Amino acid sequence: MKNNNPFSGARYLIQGLKLLLRPGLRRYVIMPLLINILVFSLLIWIGVSQFNQLLAWMLPQESWLSYLEFVLWPLFAITVVLLTFYSFTILANLFAAPFNGLLAEKVEQLLSGQTPGSGENGLFQSIWPAIRSELTKLLYFLLRALPLLLLFVIPGVNLIAPLLWFLFGIWYLALEYADYPMANSGITFKDQHARMKQVRLTALGFGGSLTVLMMISILNFVAMPAAVAGATAMWCDRRD
Repeated sequence: MKNNNPFSGARYLIQGLKLLLRPGLRRYVIMPLLINILVFSLLIWIGVSQFNQLLAWMLPQESWLSYLEFVLWPLFAITVVLLTFYSFTILANLFAAPFNGLLAEKVEQLLSGQTPGSGENGLFQSIWPAIRSELTKLLYFLLRALPLLLLFVIPGVNLIAPLLWFLFGIWYLALEYADYPMANSGITFKDQHARMKQVRLTALGFGGSLTVLMMISILNFVAMPAAVAGATAMWCDRRD
């Protein structure tokens, strides 16, 4: 069995970044890249304008923890940033899903020389299956994210809420992008989830390093196509 550790996950993301430079893949990167630039630009604009309001909601002045604000402020500020990034990542992937599926298909062809099971479908034929898959992942996200968000308003418990949110967020990112190559091979989300649980540490390393990449200026614009390529490399390496 392949190594199952966070460093392996980070290496797959780095491999994804390198794959974007391959001449045969560049044209398949354009649409995911443009969508990511648009969504991240919107994210930055909304984040700047709404940051203080979100922070006030998570750490209200009347809270018994308000006297610790100087300690907790950085922790909750980071959480606000991550919450916003994860939410907008879902939005970006909803629009880019058909293009991400096509990119995953081409990366798999490049790495393995094989065309995945759905490779005979064109872009337009893959639009509805791709959107349906995104909606399935969105439901998975909401059923877990909403209870986690409630923890932020429970005194005492909200101290560990940022950590729980971060762990869930990086796990979800791994599921989000691993879906593209696995869905191309006809694997359902339930089976994808089971497969990812077998390499949980690698998945968390992939999602964690992707979170860091998304927070780096300029590089965050290529985070989505790099994640698709990296997740496809992980799939090609570990599918057996």
